[in-house]
Amino acid sequence: MPNTVPRTAAMRHPFQQLHHVCIVVHDLEKAVAYYQGLGMGPWFDYPKGQAYVTFEVPNRAASDAMRYKCLDLENMQIQLCQPSLLDSPQRRFLDTHGEGVYHLGFEVSDCDQAEAMAQAAGVAITARGRRADHSGFTYFDTAAGAGVVLEVRRTA
Repeated sequence: MPNTVPRTAAMRHPFQQLHHVCIVVHDLEKAVAYYQGLGMGPWFDYPKGQAYVTFEVPNRAASDAMRYKCLDLENMQIQLCQPSLLDSPQRRFLDTHGEGVYHLGFEVSDCDQAEAMAQAAGVAITARGRRADHSGFTYFDTAAGAGVVLEVRRTA
């Protein structure tokens, strides 16, 4: 019997409301210029927000060095990510697969509850961060099964 994520009255399934698609690229400026040439814009820097009180990532320096540009569409956001040369999951993806979709980000009302629901389905956590206001993110080890990394996030 396949694992299923339990549903609760307090929160719907964590992978229901798509917030963004994240694409890793070699050259952020070149990628933004390409999309702008297609009439897509305006692009903006990823808003960092408040500092994280919990920040568990494979390589903090690599995470801090990543550069992002975002584009809000009518129904979702596109994020372009240029990883640094430091070791990170995004850098390894780029070196192994080339440019492409790295993860899908889903908006949730409660990151901790979404995290617990995914773990109950047997999905491991690869990175997570929380701010004092309970906004934050969790990345899951889903690439082998889903073909892409899945993330949940709560926007501040």
